Amino acid sequence: MAQLLGKMPLQFTSKQTAEAMALAACNRALKLSGPGLQVMGVGFTGSLASSRPKLGDHRFYVSTWTHNCLRTSHVNLSKGLRSREEEDKVSSYFLLKAIAGTCRVSATIQQDIQESEIPEESVESFDEDQELQQVINGQICMKVYHFAAPLEKNFSRKVILPGSFNPLHDGHLRLLEVASGMCDDGIPFFEISAINADKPPLSISEIKTRVEQFRKAGKNVIISNQPYFYKKAELFPGSAFIIGADTAARLVNPKYYGGDYNRLLEILLECKSTGTTFLVGGRKIEGVFKVLEDLDIPKELRDMFISIPEETFRMDISSTEIRKSQGL
Repeated sequence: MAQLLGKMPLQFTSKQTAEAMALAACNRALKLSGPGLQVMGVGFTGSLASSRPKLGDHRFYVSTWTHNCLRTSHVNLSKGLRSREEEDKVSSYFLLKAIAGTCRVSATIQQDIQESEIPEESVESFDEDQELQQVINGQICMKVYHFAAPLEKNFSRKVILPGSFNPLHDGHLRLLEVASGMCDDGIPFFEISAINADKPPLSISEIKTRVEQFRKAGKNVIISNQPYFYKKAELFPGSAFIIGADTAARLVNPKYYGGDYNRLLEILLECKSTGTTFLVGGRKIEGVFKVLEDLDIPKELRDMFISIPEETFRMDISSTEIRKSQGL
């Protein structure tokens, strides 16, 4: 339980613990889910009949967490009325009914509970602003906006272009298109981290303004809370990340790992173990246009980095330059 929740709960059989379990499960489902799929986390914790008499109530809690709703039910069972197997059956049926209800599927499951055992239920709905605040707070690991047309075939991984996209421009769109063409087993996504390594978090209104650009362009975008690539690799295992040569240079510079070269290798080899790769486009570094081949990549990491040929894609304009030209 402590491993699942990242902490030891104050009480194992409680509303708070069931909801924390459902949240952990929802985050895991988000990481594992395919494009366009709805996910649900389910938490169940109970104190049922055992071989030794219990001082406390026989009870259970079941919680379901989706992108827009948290539902929790609590049932106190009549003590001494059922065997352990019978209490298991009642609570399991109740769990199945809760899952069916959250999925809006009709369920003709006999719960076999007494009048005195009527469940206590609570429902908390989330709007978009609350969902985004959960991402900013670190409760939910990501929010995915599916604006692109559904794809006919299933894809095994994501091709992700991270950035601030302030604003989104044609260069970004073209870069993702070219990179996706190099990874025919990946579905393309843009990704914005609501949390910045050296700046305050984005506000909800800022996030929604940037997301609107992708809605108009008909492109998928993920809002996450991970500004560092080694954390992105944990969040999106097996993905191909599209980066510029300037970012690639920083990734393999020990300066950004406290000057520790071994630490650099340790972190990036861990990313490599998840199946992470980096597609590298040429960028100007200190006024000189450079590509992957101009960088000194440690030999242990070279097969993680794939060059996007300059003749296939070259982007000299940046969002910063666009903002300056607009007087922003």
